[in-house]
Amino acid sequence: MTALRPFLATYGTALAGLAVVVVFALLKPVFLTPANFAIILKETAFLGILSLGFTLALVTAELDLSIAEVASLSAVVTGALVHAGFGATVAVAAGLSTGLVCGAANGLVVTRLRVPSLIATLGMAAIAKGLGFMITQGVAFVGRWPVSFTGLARGSIFGLSNLAWWLAGTAAACWVLLDWTRIGAHLRATGEAEEAARLAGVATGRMKRAGLTMCGLGAGLTGVLLAASLSSAAPNMAGDHFLYAIAAVLLGMTMFEPGRPNVPGTLVAAFSLKALGNGLVLVGAAYYVQDIVLGLVIVASVALSAGALGRAAFVEKLNFKRPS
Repeated sequence: MTALRPFLATYGTALAGLAVVVVFALLKPVFLTPANFAIILKETAFLGILSLGFTLALVTAELDLSIAEVASLSAVVTGALVHAGFGATVAVAAGLSTGLVCGAANGLVVTRLRVPSLIATLGMAAIAKGLGFMITQGVAFVGRWPVSFTGLARGSIFGLSNLAWWLAGTAAACWVLLDWTRIGAHLRATGEAEEAARLAGVATGRMKRAGLTMCGLGAGLTGVLLAASLSSAAPNMAGDHFLYAIAAVLLGMTMFEPGRPNVPGTLVAAFSLKALGNGLVLVGAAYYVQDIVLGLVIVASVALSAGALGRAAFVEKLNFKRPS
């Protein structure tokens, strides 16, 4: 039993996710059909990319609560340019740049102005939402958009959806960055022991800016792909992904590297949450049951990873003596 405890601590949540899949597969055989699995994978792609960005910010002990609004603004900027007849390359570049600029602004406000990320990113969320409604005037951009743009999300390569490839590429890039590069080591050191890292020569302010900037870029990519997939762009289109993204990262902290934000954990958690929601719909559960279950997942995941989350959300937020 003693030898089993470390295994369960590391992989217990992942096994619970697998159990959820098995249960729904037994209750509803359609759950594991290729068509339904494609739906789950599509939803996981949007959530996974957004969550991976949040993971990079949380690694540095910072929170980005603007991810959904920034993703929506990026979609709106992209959609506005496509709707106006600009080429797909220009529109996509503008959407990604929007996320990048918003993330960089968050990083500068946090490290230069010494505003806690909890407050800074809430402010950014309000700004991004306002800009989205200003650009659209409250009316979503819709229409028959060029295949060169929509193909980013709707196409497939070797029989696998482009969205799955985008998710795989993003996850691989984040994993290599965090686990195989010096920058990744510095990002982790900044989040786990900022003062010690600073004394060791790590540019902790720069690392925090990098984490928040990459988080914004992840939100930008999510927005671009949402617009390409739906052929529409609205200022609140990514709103439903916000709590799921936070839940995916927190739940991911309970597996593989307990107590630490990590790429494999975030991916498994994102898939588990979307599989759970899909399964509940198939068994006929009321729409509000998903919200109740999501709330329970968030509370449970925070309880299981309270130490790391406490450092990220409270201790570091109260430390206003940040390096420039």
